[in-house]
Amino acid sequence: MKILVTGANGMLGQDLCPILEDVGAFVIETDVDTLDITNAEQVKEVLSDIRPDMVIHCAAYTNVDKAEEDLKTAELINVNGTENIAEACGKLGITLVYISTDYVFDGEGVEPYTTEDMPNPINNYGMTKYEGEEAVRSLCEKHYIARTSWLYGHHGKNFVETMLSLADKPELKVVDDQVGCPTWTVELANGIIKLFSKPYGTYHVCGSGFTSWYGFAKEIFEQSGLNVNLHACTTDEFPRPARRPKFSVMDNGGICRNWQAALHDYLELRND
Repeated sequence: MKILVTGANGMLGQDLCPILEDVGAFVIETDVDTLDITNAEQVKEVLSDIRPDMVIHCAAYTNVDKAEEDLKTAELINVNGTENIAEACGKLGITLVYISTDYVFDGEGVEPYTTEDMPNPINNYGMTKYEGEEAVRSLCEKHYIARTSWLYGHHGKNFVETMLSLADKPELKVVDDQVGCPTWTVELANGIIKLFSKPYGTYHVCGSGFTSWYGFAKEIFEQSGLNVNLHACTTDEFPRPARRPKFSVMDNGGICRNWQAALHDYLELRND
């Protein structure tokens, strides 16, 4: 299978591409320097020339807080860019995998969200990613939408590395009233591959189980053998430009492993 990956230089892309190769795919890695997804003509030209069997669309504007002040850029990449990819894939009969987010939900629920639940984003990032989902559904019949959450990986800035870098602080406060599903990029990559044998549609590809950011930090330090003066705080004590869902837990249908087990493997690899 010939698979083109957008955003291949990102945190997910750098884990996904070698894993795809390991299962026998011929991978074409693209990033903004080789494929500008906001350029509709270039997208059509590249996909027409390469004719991949599948496009995995990882490229995205992911700065949640900055999207509040720069909605134009977030829309250009997450909405217009995705429309360009989806339209080209639809016309050429290419299967499209679109990476979406738990932030399409408002977080007012108390049970894990299923793919049947109606999105209602409460920040600009979530809104643009949901509009991207809608573009994929309307423009490309052969599609998978993979919603993920609280992503971390060895090839990018993430919560795990931030916590470890702050471990020597005299006191560390972490928000305890936002709950979600931590997901290692390797788990997401393996989950995406599992989709290939499933019917087209929307899936939740995130770590099994859930925790708060405080609970996530506590587990990071415990598994790392670090004694940290960690305290729980509220979202109100740590204001950010973008509102976050309070409860963005998703039911993944068993696609990915327990989040604690995945974190253990991440930390083991990190220390090798």
